[in-house]
Amino acid sequence: MLDFLKVFRPIAGDFLSTIFFIAVYEVTKNIVIATGAGIAVGILQFVWLKVRRKDIALMQWASLALVLVLGTATILTRDPRFVMIKPSIAGFAIGTVMLQRGWQLRYMPPIVKENAGSGFLVMWGYLWSVLYYALAAGNLFVAYRMSMQAWAFYNGVIQSAAPTSLFVIQYITMRLVVRRNVRAKMSAAMQAVPAE
Repeated sequence: MLDFLKVFRPIAGDFLSTIFFIAVYEVTKNIVIATGAGIAVGILQFVWLKVRRKDIALMQWASLALVLVLGTATILTRDPRFVMIKPSIAGFAIGTVMLQRGWQLRYMPPIVKENAGSGFLVMWGYLWSVLYYALAAGNLFVAYRMSMQAWAFYNGVIQSAAPTSLFVIQYITMRLVVRRNVRAKMSAAMQAVPAE
């Protein structure tokens, strides 16, 4: 379970300002206050990383820039759609990074690499990319066609539930494949031993 949380920690960090925006908006129903809170959280998060002398990844720089630019546009125009498209921009960026062939291999334990075909592992990487593209497109649709409450639900529930579900499906599938292949190797090794 801890490995699961480690995998999603960077993504949760990238969406922290959006999560605060949604929470504050739900409480206050005030777009300016909610956007200001989202901007403040984005800046504080960035300062916290700097103070702790943590490496700041390109995605974190981009996330801060998006928070500042889109948040300012939202405050100036009082149009929440500027902030509402941030998860789509991040989702399209994550999906594009996940198009790199075999990006998941570095996260796989040796037993998986040895007992699951590389094509199988690469396919899962592409499925993750498709998921993030779909979530990003869905966010755009909800942001422009539905209410703020629907958008908050989509980003609060769907954006979390979909990756969690895919993770569980991948985990179970990989365990089954690895177990089957390990048993097949053991069976083949037993049959190769000459009878005395």
